[in-house]
Amino acid sequence: MTRLLGYVDPLDPYFVAAVLTIAFNPLFWNVVARWEQKTRKLSGAFGSPYLACYALGGAILFLNVLRSHCFTQAMLSQPRMDSLDNPVAYQVGLALLAVGSVLVLSSFFALGFTGTFLGDYFGILKEARVTTFPFNILDNPMYWGSTANYLGWAIMHASPAGLGLTAVVALIYVVAILYEEPFTAEIYRQKSSQFHKRS
Repeated sequence: MTRLLGYVDPLDPYFVAAVLTIAFNPLFWNVVARWEQKTRKLSGAFGSPYLACYALGGAILFLNVLRSHCFTQAMLSQPRMDSLDNPVAYQVGLALLAVGSVLVLSSFFALGFTGTFLGDYFGILKEARVTTFPFNILDNPMYWGSTANYLGWAIMHASPAGLGLTAVVALIYVVAILYEEPFTAEIYRQKSSQFHKRS
């Protein structure tokens, strides 16, 4: 660990920008989604909860592209690690990238656009929480798929800075899960309760 840290300059502007974008993105979408769930102001402004959800989804996609750009620039601005700079490590990184991409894409197809981008906070609920692949093998597969993508990308670049930033990604996602999971469960509990009352 000490050896890895010797390769990383945490004060490098690109590294700082990457950390800030990694931390900001889940904070942004959770604050906006909670605000919408309480006030319905976005749905009112766009005239439809679907349009509001699409707008938030577009903003999240843009922020994720920006985060990935900052992550890559932070890696390129700092030294590579010789022991990771070999064909075997590159193939491991490529495999992680493939697994991560499968998890992210299959999650998206299982949830749909509104399910992926917090539609439940806009009142756009599915009949029940999704339990098909990849949700039947892993909780929060989109978050862990994204983490695997960053880990693979870091290994492919033989980048200690990338490995450190991947740890930040994982930590931020753990915090986001702890914040989001009880709230999402409560939304579907209320839906189920209302359904049983009508029945």
